[in-house]
Amino acid sequence: MSFDVAVLTMVPEAFPGPLGVSLIGTAWREKQLWRLETVDIRAFSKDKRGFLDDTPAGGGPGQVMRADVIASALDSVERDGRPVLYMSARGRPLTQAMVADWSKGPGLIVLCGRFEGVDQRVLDARGFTEVAVGDAVLAGGEAAAMVVIEACVRLAPGVLGQPESLTEESFEDGLLEHPQFTRPRTFEGRDIPEVLLSGHHAEVAKWRRAMREDTTRERRPDLWAAYLAKQQAKGA
Repeated sequence: MSFDVAVLTMVPEAFPGPLGVSLIGTAWREKQLWRLETVDIRAFSKDKRGFLDDTPAGGGPGQVMRADVIASALDSVERDGRPVLYMSARGRPLTQAMVADWSKGPGLIVLCGRFEGVDQRVLDARGFTEVAVGDAVLAGGEAAAMVVIEACVRLAPGVLGQPESLTEESFEDGLLEHPQFTRPRTFEGRDIPEVLLSGHHAEVAKWRRAMREDTTRERRPDLWAAYLAKQQAKGA
């Protein structure tokens, strides 16, 4: 079963973008492990000029994407049990747990907003889940949509050459990933840690675990606190 993605966007020419290259692109074009459909929202405008936005109710700058146009675009796509996402800076922060859950399903339907956003009524009426990929505002949702899609597709069986590489990734167990090294042994006076060259697998695993904990504690105190709480709950 393939992972089917439909993207509702004003700029379908933005796709596939980075989704069409490397392992993700091969999984799409050659292996057909996932499928990508783009839906041009402009095609559903009832305005002869193709407008799909209007001034915000209550006044203010910018334009807002109309509820009726978005609804028509979405209703043209078979849901097939797929989650319906709206990429929004005010949405729920994207997490690996969310990605892992979605990747097990039939696919995604993703709405890419523009202007000042989308009429709230269609988001409520069609059951959109608002998702943010970071605490930053983008000009449109296309780049954010690609982040979500790639994160999901790479978890599909057969996409990555070495599935075991997923087991120690950032967020899989609440910790960030450990540092990585390769040849040359010395680079600009910096050596590969000796433990990684020892051939002692238990010591390597111990070092990597310690590095993951240190990195998480330093860079993501929020994740570190959640990790400690989870470990304490296990020991209770």
